[in-house]
Amino acid sequence: MSEPILVTRGLTKKYGAYAAAEDVELRLEKGQIYGFLGPNGAGKSTTMNIMTGCLSATEGTVRIDGYDIFDSPNEAKRSIGYLPEQPPLYLNESPLEYLRFVGEAKGLRGAELERQISALYAEQNKLRTQRLSLAPWLELDAALRTDFNINTGFHLEDMPRIKYKSKMKAYYQKAGITTARYHLVDNYDGCRKFIDEVGYPVVVKPDNGVGASDTYKLSTDQELKDFLAYKSAVHPFAPYIMEEFVRAEVNSYDAIIDAHGNPIFEAGNVTPMSIMDIVNNNDNSIYYIVKDLPDDTRAAGRAAVKSFGVKSRFIHFEFFRMTEDQPSMGEKGKIVALEVNMRPCGGFTPDMINFSRSTNVYKIWADMVAFGGTDMPVGEHFYCAYAGRRDGKPFLYSHEQIMQKYQQNMRMVDRIPDALADAMGNQMYVATFSTEEEMNQFYQDVLACN
Repeated sequence: MSEPILVTRGLTKKYGAYAAAEDVELRLEKGQIYGFLGPNGAGKSTTMNIMTGCLSATEGTVRIDGYDIFDSPNEAKRSIGYLPEQPPLYLNESPLEYLRFVGEAKGLRGAELERQISALYAEQNKLRTQRLSLAPWLELDAALRTDFNINTGFHLEDMPRIKYKSKMKAYYQKAGITTARYHLVDNYDGCRKFIDEVGYPVVVKPDNGVGASDTYKLSTDQELKDFLAYKSAVHPFAPYIMEEFVRAEVNSYDAIIDAHGNPIFEAGNVTPMSIMDIVNNNDNSIYYIVKDLPDDTRAAGRAAVKSFGVKSRFIHFEFFRMTEDQPSMGEKGKIVALEVNMRPCGGFTPDMINFSRSTNVYKIWADMVAFGGTDMPVGEHFYCAYAGRRDGKPFLYSHEQIMQKYQQNMRMVDRIPDALADAMGNQMYVATFSTEEEMNQFYQDVLACN
């Protein structure tokens, strides 16, 4: 038997004559999952708080990975994570203030504290409350599947190929899908040698990360020097990838894949405008769910699913569709690889898919997890359009005029939180249409400026 990860002996907590927990004896083996059950008032929370060092004990000991939680709390706590019913996020603090608080509580000070905060920012870009809580989900999911030999999903050894853009390319190529040439950012000479091969412009972005934050289009040597100086000062330890620029729009393959690697639901969206440009140029935002998934997108999506070994996932795979001929890529209209996301598309997209397919993808997803399949029907198909207006632009039609003209088409109308507005605009409209012509007229009206 392996060494226990946690041992308690005679653990007792008394408040006067009342014993909230008494003589608790536990021995937990590493790599096992245990349930801690008991009626209300049995002392479960008290015991958990003592074992994690949040509460002192009246009597007894707690050893975690060989360290006493009272005598060596820092060493013991390095082996545990504890998420109470109310997560300890201080919502009155900014992300930076919260990280400094946690770092100082862990004994970090001065330059080392700022270095580690910078590294976290490099990994997560713009921190959100959700990302502070959920950032490690993919690794934790893989760790559980690895430890318990669950073979319906990814294991720890699979992480590099589904997290790092540079590692994804080999699996796209294995599926017969063209990829953009790339270079891992090192120094000016190394980057310039790559640019001599592919030509300006090039795109640089974090090798590990989602969304368009910290993504830049470089068109001159001076812009390259400026970017390298910025990276050295702000994100010195974060790996960045440099890719040749692809003249294209983004098409996605959004699917729910069962435990055998087969799709039980498929859809897709088109982003005519670059999210990178929307963020960097403070522009309006548009994208839409296609009424019917194109055959070539479906074929590329299914081939990538098999190449990456996807099982039991709601996925969002992104592709370029060439908008003009490009010698290194191919002809206009060709599908080219971009990146894989082993999660649903973000924002309002799952709801937009529901509107577009007259169905409920949340139920289809839940049915797949619980039963392996679904009997949820898919109804009439529509185009579902998202338009995000940017505050401060001289729009031709007022909000009230847009609502009056398209009231029968509107499905969602709201203000976008500031934390999400960089990529999504400030005022959003989601509407459905039977034809592409109707949708295009909607975009013209919503985005027209004086």
